[in-house]
Amino acid sequence: MSTSKLMRAIRVSEFGPPSVLKLCSDVEVPKPGHRQVLIRVRACGVNPVETYIRAGTYSRKPTLPYTPGSDVAGVVEAVGEGVSTLKAGDRVFTTATESGGYAEFAVAASDSVHRLPDALDFTQGAAIGIPYFTAYRALFHKAHAKPGETVLIHGASGGVGVAACQLSRALGLKVLGTAGTPEGMKMVVSNGAHLAFNHREQGYTDKIMEATEGRGIDVIVEMLSNVNLSKDLQMLAYGGRVTVVGSRGSIEINPRDTMIKESSIMGVALFFATPEEKNECGAALYSGMEAGWLRPVVGRQYPLDMAAQAHHDIIECPGATGKMVLTM
Repeated sequence: MSTSKLMRAIRVSEFGPPSVLKLCSDVEVPKPGHRQVLIRVRACGVNPVETYIRAGTYSRKPTLPYTPGSDVAGVVEAVGEGVSTLKAGDRVFTTATESGGYAEFAVAASDSVHRLPDALDFTQGAAIGIPYFTAYRALFHKAHAKPGETVLIHGASGGVGVAACQLSRALGLKVLGTAGTPEGMKMVVSNGAHLAFNHREQGYTDKIMEATEGRGIDVIVEMLSNVNLSKDLQMLAYGGRVTVVGSRGSIEINPRDTMIKESSIMGVALFFATPEEKNECGAALYSGMEAGWLRPVVGRQYPLDMAAQAHHDIIECPGATGKMVLTM
């Protein structure tokens, strides 16, 4: 007779619409292996990429059935062999999990687990992982942004956008951000942008160019490149760089736009970050948490049994306002 502990978790047994996210109450609590940590999950971030994976349209497909979720925040329940830097009772957040984060417990590799300062609550902890590590990678590992340059966060009111605003402002860049609602624009400014623009308004790119006195943008962090990439290339300064963080389809561009500015387009995928790059990012972010400028903004919160609604809303909502989170 099995004595395994059971937990509630979201399971996906087939790729498809949000309705394939099923809440199960008889899932075995995973056990931490070598250099792994078992976390009692208090909150888990919801990322757009998780909807693409669930739909079966992403380049990497997990083996079915699986539990989604990578951005967990909670308390260490137990550690496996070889883990010396964490112990039961520690408050932590993750950048990846082995077993999936839409669950009451999750196992993560110890190098994907980071301490969560007491000043941040668990919902804020669940808003750090993918958004902040992605924003840091886009800005500094890929675009090599420097203090004094001008950055445009194109879609600045979501999880990655808020992170990019805070990082850019703290590290000395001139920060411009866009959002699709007045509420979103206020949030962008309150999180580090010097100026905010409504990307639903006709002619907003002209206003952005005016704000640079016609010089253009040095770095663009792009959340919806299938809509904006062509406009981005025309807004760049000489030697400008566009980092593609998000795309939901294809787009036609004129390659000549890159030639006349000697500009660059580069994709961003946190999956390819090296251990050294992750350590660098983790150190920079922890410094921000200690100093107080890294303040994750939590948007809509959903209980675990409403994961399907969260997946619908993160794609269909008219304008993001912070990081969407599931609570346990």
